Amino acid sequence: MKMSFLQQLQTKRKALKATATTVTTASGKRFIEANATTSTPIHQLPEQCYGFVVDTNPDTTPACILTDFLYLGSQDAVNSENISAYKLTHILSVGIETPHLVDEKVHTKFLPCLDLPETVLLERVIPAANQFIVDAALSRGRVLVHCNAGVSRAASIVIAYLILVCGMPFDVAYALVKSKRECIQPNIGFIKQLKQLKLDAV
Repeated sequence: MKMSFLQQLQTKRKALKATATTVTTASGKRFIEANATTSTPIHQLPEQCYGFVVDTNPDTTPACILTDFLYLGSQDAVNSENISAYKLTHILSVGIETPHLVDEKVHTKFLPCLDLPETVLLERVIPAANQFIVDAALSRGRVLVHCNAGVSRAASIVIAYLILVCGMPFDVAYALVKSKRECIQPNIGFIKQLKQLKLDAV
């Protein structure tokens, strides 16, 4: 007698071997579940991990946005080796204090800035950042713009400079920075503000 499709599935299911699955929640808690049909954990593992994959490799290489002048990176890129290798003269720290290992001959500036969509960039952050970068250009220096990860805040500052000082449209400026540092991702509030910069500046 030919089995129905449902019967075939039930037969196959009975033949499956029991397995243990490690489940990691968003809060970082880990459980071992007996199988896929129950949500009851049989054992909780020590909380030694996050609810996401942590990249422990230092992000030490800054991206060159404008040749021999403007660089973008994370806080890991601020070190003596890079200062020497890239001949950096200016360090702009956005939302995170400049590391103490910076050479005294290097000009530094810290701009308070939270990586939140509601943070207003145009009032104080962008004007101060652009002035610092322009000063570096006038002195024929080289400037590294960094935040914690070099993904949102510092990237937004660099894009704003390209728009307001270099005259690039948002799409062109964003594409340029993205092509040099693929991991950039300004938060949604910053993106909205960057798209309005030309309009606000007129």
